[in-house]
Amino acid sequence: MHVLLAAAALLTAGAPARAETFEAFVAGLWPDASKAGVSRATFDAAMKGVTPDYKLPDLALPGKPKVDNSGQAEFTKTAADYISKPYMEKLSSQGRSFFAKYKGPLKEIERKTGVDPYILVAIWGRETAYGYHKLPHDAIRVLSTLAYTGRRKDMFRNELIAALRMLQMGVPRSDMKSSWAGAVGLTQFMPTEYLKYADDGDGDGKADIWRSIPDALASAARQLEGKGWKRGQGWGYEVVYGRGADCSLEGPPDERAIAKWIDLGFMRADGKPFSKSQKAEVAYLMSPAGTYGPQFLASENFKVIRLYNTSDLYALFVGHLSDRIRGGGDFATPWAEFNQPRTRTVHDLQARLKALGYPMDKIDGKIGSNTRKQIGLYQKSNGLKIDCWPSEAVLSHANSKAER
Repeated sequence: MHVLLAAAALLTAGAPARAETFEAFVAGLWPDASKAGVSRATFDAAMKGVTPDYKLPDLALPGKPKVDNSGQAEFTKTAADYISKPYMEKLSSQGRSFFAKYKGPLKEIERKTGVDPYILVAIWGRETAYGYHKLPHDAIRVLSTLAYTGRRKDMFRNELIAALRMLQMGVPRSDMKSSWAGAVGLTQFMPTEYLKYADDGDGDGKADIWRSIPDALASAARQLEGKGWKRGQGWGYEVVYGRGADCSLEGPPDERAIAKWIDLGFMRADGKPFSKSQKAEVAYLMSPAGTYGPQFLASENFKVIRLYNTSDLYALFVGHLSDRIRGGGDFATPWAEFNQPRTRTVHDLQARLKALGYPMDKIDGKIGSNTRKQIGLYQKSNGLKIDCWPSEAVLSHANSKAER
């Protein structure tokens, strides 16, 4: 009876055809939650009054046509838009003030974990604008929806059970305000990451990532440390290079010691020499806008930041913001003005290159590292201008080649 009542509470008037399916979802969730240590009382209280939110992204709704955003370029934000100069200046100014305020706890966190304290403040700034951004969603509702009808159901089911465990541990429901994906707290932790890495940074015996800034920063540091942060290394370096190299060298598969990149003609864009220890670091080339903007040698710590939030632009934002908080300036190379390709153009070019034998791991219309690399390799092998960037011209050339 408890399960039926909880299931009924989860139904929404806007989706009557889902009643039995959602009821089955809730019925199947309780045994797993119970095995994880969630009590019946906690489970019922958590699910009471929850309804699925069908406005969330990343859903697979049966009976609903797939939304085609392929003709709208605004669905693919450029690197220059993502790393907005005015917003970066605002966050870096605020970040310097917060760094000074929490310098003591940050230095202690660095001593314990080896994680760069400027990176921690940058993560806090990027995730919640230092707490000024109020998270709009309820984590239980979000995770219930994504576990029920999301495109990554298994992952979000695990996150939902972890969120229920957090409630069982005494985290107030009012603290479970989240992003659309269910991340909570000042430094945005998914529930499974909270259970694994939440840390007490202020010594009061609690890991409060919602109200205690030292706790939130210490927890972020523990997560980065747990995912392989290398003490004493930076996140990466903006670089320039001569005619002996090009952007088709991009991506982790071509990573090598920075000394090897120097042999290929790479140098720091700020003109400073690489130190002996920096030359030994392993890095890969990242060109987020092809040749139409700054390019970087991304370190192993860049990969770790990327594990915090799986996006090259996210990791670049955090790395650059950390440099700005430290006192650094803007990128040496400006972002160029260029046309952002439509999602459909990128999708079709990915598919065409794959048909021509280029190793495209995803046909998703997104301009990721491998897509840029394969475009560069295609341009290079066909005598085209090498800019590692999708365009109608490259697609037309690839189509004509396939038709021969």
